[in-house]
Amino acid sequence: MKTYFLPAVFIASAVAAPSVRAQIAVPSNVPSVRAALDVLKADNAWTLQQQIELTQIPSPPFKETTRAAEYQRRLAALGLRNVHIDSVGNVIAERPGTGNGPTVVLAGHLDTVFPQGTNVTVHRNGSTISAPGIGDDDRGLAVVLAVARAFQKSGVKTTGTVYFIGDVGEEGAGNLRGMRYLFGKEMKGKIDYFISVDDAGLGIASGAVGSNRYHVTYKGPGGHSYGAFGIPNPIHALGRAIAGIADIQVPTSPKTTFNVGMIQGGTSVNSISGSASMDIDMRSPDAKSLATVNDKIIRILHQALQAENARWTGPRAAAAKLTMTIDTIGIRPTGAQSDKAPIVQTALAAAHTLGFTTRTGASSTDANIPISLGIPGIRIGGGGEERGAHSLGESYVETPNSYLGPQWAALIVAALAGAR
Repeated sequence: MKTYFLPAVFIASAVAAPSVRAQIAVPSNVPSVRAALDVLKADNAWTLQQQIELTQIPSPPFKETTRAAEYQRRLAALGLRNVHIDSVGNVIAERPGTGNGPTVVLAGHLDTVFPQGTNVTVHRNGSTISAPGIGDDDRGLAVVLAVARAFQKSGVKTTGTVYFIGDVGEEGAGNLRGMRYLFGKEMKGKIDYFISVDDAGLGIASGAVGSNRYHVTYKGPGGHSYGAFGIPNPIHALGRAIAGIADIQVPTSPKTTFNVGMIQGGTSVNSISGSASMDIDMRSPDAKSLATVNDKIIRILHQALQAENARWTGPRAAAAKLTMTIDTIGIRPTGAQSDKAPIVQTALAAAHTLGFTTRTGASSTDANIPISLGIPGIRIGGGGEERGAHSLGESYVETPNSYLGPQWAALIVAALAGAR
């Protein structure tokens, strides 16, 4: 997940934060909750140390096993119940409630975007800590641990059960597989509120940016650039498609985007390639707008194929017609949620209680799944500041008020789960 920040403020919308009308009481004056907030501030160095140590355990897409095992160990060491790894790799820990209150999930994702073999050694220069994945989402994982620890140390009691989760498959081709399994099978019908801690900063996303991602391939027999000249060329078809995609007009509100992010193909400068492919990403918080740009791109892909095949005539060209395949990389559901929803108002009220303001917006995170199912869900930042997300130069800046991230998560969970 990628977001953009100013210090301590999430920039997701030009619209001012909605007025706070919390429908759920923020229990900041409950002694045990107050004690937990104090622990999170006093032990901020502990939270940062978790973040650093987890970062140095590689967790490439679909290979989160080693980090998951360590995360399970750390959750169990805090004294949580029923700590286990489910069938797809999510680490789940339970903190039972005292009654029949709402079930709340606080989650961070275990996977990073970086492939196996990436150097994840952490380097520190003053308040700046650098390493791939240090912010996205090792900050989130550390915050989840910190909140669980603070609740345990302070004896916070909630009427509802709280689950602390490290999930798999949030990034890229993971296609939210951890959340799909959690809401579709492992805890289907059991979750009342979901909070994803993803990245740094102090922002909140209450809407889900949906996305469609495809791997498109044009194929033909290929041949020598001189000897076989006159047959359809997969790379030329790809070029036609990219040119057409680049000319698509999309609305600015709701913000709708498209991107050709990767291209492959070719053997040598003097060869007609046998194949050419590209990866396409489309995004929008609005399902209709996403479907519209999707339809336009599919039409352009077919038109490019037809145009390249029609460009060349004669028996040899007729025998070398190109074909096209469109493979789905991932589909992330979109969804709307009112900023007046109790979970959103509670988060905004908790921020106000802690002395800061923020803005609501939409992003593409684990929260897409519950929001698309009509289950209240939000994504919040974990405090501090992140720079260069998804790059080898990614860094996390420990700000003077970075403890506000864990405090915010704790106060939201305490409110939703009915701390008394």
